[in-house]
Amino acid sequence: MCTTCGCGSGQTFIGGYRLKLRRKNTVPVQYRTPDPLSNPLPQPGEGENEIINTDTAHNHTPMDFGAGPAGTHAPGLNQARMVKIERDILSKNDAYAEENRNHLSKRGIFALNLVSSPGSGKTTLLVKSINALNGSLPLAVIEGDQQTDNDAARIRATGAPALQINTGKGCHLDASMVGQAIQQLGLQDDSLLLIENVGNLVCPANFDLGEAHKVAILSVTEGEDKPLKYPDMFRAADLMLLNKCDLLPYLDFDASLAVENALRVNPKIQIICISATSGEGMEEWLEWIKAGCRKAITEK
Repeated sequence: MCTTCGCGSGQTFIGGYRLKLRRKNTVPVQYRTPDPLSNPLPQPGEGENEIINTDTAHNHTPMDFGAGPAGTHAPGLNQARMVKIERDILSKNDAYAEENRNHLSKRGIFALNLVSSPGSGKTTLLVKSINALNGSLPLAVIEGDQQTDNDAARIRATGAPALQINTGKGCHLDASMVGQAIQQLGLQDDSLLLIENVGNLVCPANFDLGEAHKVAILSVTEGEDKPLKYPDMFRAADLMLLNKCDLLPYLDFDASLAVENALRVNPKIQIICISATSGEGMEEWLEWIKAGCRKAITEK
């Protein structure tokens, strides 16, 4: 379960087969209608957000449900309970991520976790990248989506092995899913593993998969303020690809402002302006990948 959005467990499929999650003893969350007598609504100052009576006040003050210790809100759960649940889930995930990382590093496999909102062009960029690498290094792809294996089919059409993970109601991949996918793929030593996460700029920021780097993809068809709206994701990423730059002449998008906003959130993030259509930035992106692969091989 994801404490940020409440996505469910037990709905995951890998390669068309139901995934038996390795997670055990996960604390369940029960949703119920609050009883005003036994479970009164929290009062202002009790660790929850103040409830504004819109019948008596015309108030446009922003409602910040991320201001508490948990950084989020769920009906029926107080902040302390949410913090405990999140710590339990993330600690288990981090343990699986460390297993994945050790397995990959010992074999010289360079793994990237590609994250973005839906429609940013992740899959097209992967297809063009694989074709441009032209077999110069062995690679495999893990595709994450809630349903369908459409993206995995597009990757396989390039000749590269690809395994689809369907998360069902889940809105992100986790380290347990990826660990089992790694075993099914049978990765080659000294290779590249590309993980395309579910299109979501929230939950994947919190879940380490055992990758070397998170790569955030922001397309110019989105807003320049995306890094400010979703800071956790851009803070967690080591590289941002500003994608679909060939469309800039036709859009009211300030690329300089988008870069400035990303650097405000994460001063250390690297940024490449790229277009899978025109080829702009592709050479720099591929050289960045190759450098990471060489480093993974020398450090194994």
